[in-house]
Order: sequence, then structure tokens, then C-alpha cells
Amino acid sequence: MIPTALQFDCVPDGLLLRVHAKPKASRSGLLGVHDGRLKVAVTAAPDKGRANAAVLETVAAALGLKRSQVSLSCGETTPLKTLLITGVTRDELSERLVAALADG
Repeated sequence: MIPTALQFDCVPDGLLLRVHAKPKASRSGLLGVHDGRLKVAVTAAPDKGRANAAVLETVAAALGLKRSQVSLSCGETTPLKTLLITGVTRDELSERLVAALADG
């Protein structure tokens, strides 16, 4: 089951997951779903790619993925980002998202 209104798409390389990054938060983690995007808080500032790296690490850790399975597809300089997730099926990603959001 896909978390309510969360949007992600299948592409030849994997799955595209839309996220809304919230840099300079008091703690890192998944905050829920808003406007079809996974809201991700990170403590890093949006300076020289630090927040982007933190978003990738936070999502990978929360979903039980290797860091190499999560990459930035687009949105390098904006809070609205699209991540490429590899090595899992749509159903597996959905299950991991449901579990991560329930724990969060």
C-alpha cells in the first residue's frame, strides 16, 4: 500500500520518489507526506550540497537502503527534489515507506 497521495514513478533505472527537503531542521528524519511528496528534514544547511547529501543519507537510512541505491535525479538547488531509488521494486519501496512513516 502506497502512503496516502505519495507520488513515485517507475523508470528503466529504478523508481523516482518526489521529496520536499527541509534543511536546517533541529533533527533529521521523515516528517510525512505533503502535496504528494515525502517531507524530509535534515540538520545540514543548504550550502555546497551538504543538505542534498544529508537528504540522500536520511532517506537511505530510513528506508533500509544502501546509500548507493539513492541518488538525486533533479532539484539540486530547490527544496523540491526527485530521487532515483534503485534495487527495489515498487511494492518493496511502498512497504518500506509505510514502515518508515509509521516509525517516524
